Amino acid sequence: MKEMQVDSQDFNLKYLAAQGLTDSAASDGRLSLLAAIVDSSDDAIFSTTPEGTIISWNGSAERIYGYTENEVSGKSFLVIGHPDRPEEMTEILTRISLGVRIEHFETFRIRKDGQVISVSLSISPIYAISGTYVGASFIARDVTERRQVEEKARSASQYARELIEASLDPLVTISAEGKITDVNEATINITGVSRESLIATDFSDYFTEPDKAREGYKQVFEKGFVTDYPLTIRHSEGRLTDVLYNASIYRDSRGNVLGVFAAARDVTTQKQASQYARSLIEASLDPLVTISPEGKITDVNEATIRITGVARERLIATDFSDYFTEPQMAREGYKQVFERGYVTDYPLTIRHHEGRLSDVLYNASVYRDARGNVLGVFAAARDVTAQKQASQYARSLIEASLDPLVTISAEGKITDVNEATAKITGVSRERLIATDFSDYFTEPEKAREGYKQVFEKGFVTDYPLTIDRY
Repeated sequence: MKEMQVDSQDFNLKYLAAQGLTDSAASDGRLSLLAAIVDSSDDAIFSTTPEGTIISWNGSAERIYGYTENEVSGKSFLVIGHPDRPEEMTEILTRISLGVRIEHFETFRIRKDGQVISVSLSISPIYAISGTYVGASFIARDVTERRQVEEKARSASQYARELIEASLDPLVTISAEGKITDVNEATINITGVSRESLIATDFSDYFTEPDKAREGYKQVFEKGFVTDYPLTIRHSEGRLTDVLYNASIYRDSRGNVLGVFAAARDVTTQKQASQYARSLIEASLDPLVTISPEGKITDVNEATIRITGVARERLIATDFSDYFTEPQMAREGYKQVFERGYVTDYPLTIRHHEGRLSDVLYNASVYRDARGNVLGVFAAARDVTAQKQASQYARSLIEASLDPLVTISAEGKITDVNEATAKITGVSRERLIATDFSDYFTEPEKAREGYKQVFEKGFVTDYPLTIDRY
């Protein structure tokens, strides 16, 4: 819209000439020029008598208010006044009659079609050559659209503010100089400092590591954002809160960077839980390890370090299978976990970097994120070296016996035998195992009755049988 300011002296000239109060011949040239300016203005321009009767009305007044000049000439300017503001029109005329000029006064007016519009008014008194007050000139600009835009902007801003204040996360805006420009209530609570005291102070002042905080927002200006940036906020009373900051730059409508918007997520509870879990993991005497879908070690506990003789830093990101006597079997093990979700008592032998071997049984399962996506495998190894050695020792004793020795299941099936049993029956261990114990005696029913008595009484002694050699 074109700016249109009409000098009250020129406008007076037109009005006075129309009233026969000045020499029209002397002013014809100026009046013609002034009339052209007034009629071409985008602003509504009209004049009234001291009582408020309309005596002139330009084309833009017709466009803005909807009335033609003929429809309003001789009528009170109350015709366009808002019914809720009757005293406003009277006050305007009173002030103008006292010689007060009104600039950019915003109010509401009613168009001919009943539509309410917002206008910005500039009003000046009109004086005759003698200095007598003879009327008022009005310049009105329709600012309805601008007001609507401003109202929407205010509503959007208020809505955004409500969202910001509703957030449980501390939110802050930071200038290019690292000064706090705004905060929400959550920031006030976590720092123990009022908004007024926070604003215009250094963002970095509220952390246990100011330099790290300063480096964080500088990264945002350089890269455009940071995610999960760890800091610890210090409350005014000394309490510490571990947080992760996500931050990005914000710009004006022209794309110029104004500052940084940063949101902090309180992870104190999660960190404590993580530390507790870590303590449990480290307290375990069993080697524990996490493995990525690619078979790489992502974390280990101290027991894993001891059993392999390799530092955590060197273990992480290496192949899990590299630390076993049978790498392919180890690889097959963790693949089974990803396929089935778990493995139990999976036998492997870990090789210490100095050459010592440890027999282990692995129990492993997949672990997932909050959405259920598989992140990797968690595996726990039970060192069974001692048990295996004891078992081998027991086996040696069993095999050293000259007496036939046998183990029998509740169903009467042979589960193990020693060499003496194989010799006395003439049947190999492989063929004996899983067959009926009673089949190898001259009186199968008596043999069956014998092992049943053991299950019933817990033992039998000197039970006579005759082995039928094959």
